[in-house]
Amino acid sequence: MAGYSTAVDTLIAALGRLPGIGAKSAERLAHHLLKCPPEEALALAEAIREVKERIRHCQTCFHLTEAEEPLCAVCRDPRRDPTVVCVVEQPRDLMALERAATYQGVYHVLLGRLAPLQGVGPEQLTVDALEARVRAGQVRELIMATNPNLEGDGTALLVANRLADTGVPVTRLARGLASGSVLEFANKEMLADALSGRQRF
Repeated sequence: MAGYSTAVDTLIAALGRLPGIGAKSAERLAHHLLKCPPEEALALAEAIREVKERIRHCQTCFHLTEAEEPLCAVCRDPRRDPTVVCVVEQPRDLMALERAATYQGVYHVLLGRLAPLQGVGPEQLTVDALEARVRAGQVRELIMATNPNLEGDGTALLVANRLADTGVPVTRLARGLASGSVLEFANKEMLADALSGRQRF
């Protein structure tokens, strides 16, 4: 059976290794890149090269920052409260919270979550750096904003246990029913969280 050239097959295989991209999507993307103007395709290649060369992790919170800036934009912002630290799994989680535009503290990015079956333990995360940051005495509240699933909750529990003797309060994001939702369509985990986290009316 006739196939594509080696170069096209290599491109499709590379695109197919991206998360959320299946074989058909990789093939469609490859054909798009072949059809688009050369400057558009090369601009994409240049953007990838530049981000790999210039982007680093913030030396305090592990969010993304430019290579020439040791601290990210959040850590450099004097208007932020450095004593309240929100712990997230990935930089994209931090950005989701920032879009809400209500949180005025700082962050700590774990760069993952506990997943023993995939070989991800505490040593693959930035838990040690977080612990050192809290034990330095500048943190008055730690907000666990890991994802509300088995791995996220396990990661939050690990952090809470590691810092239990510091006296720093460890809180977590509220859970339960979203505003505008309907009880009949809520799953049992959402309902359980809503009931256990109920508030005075």
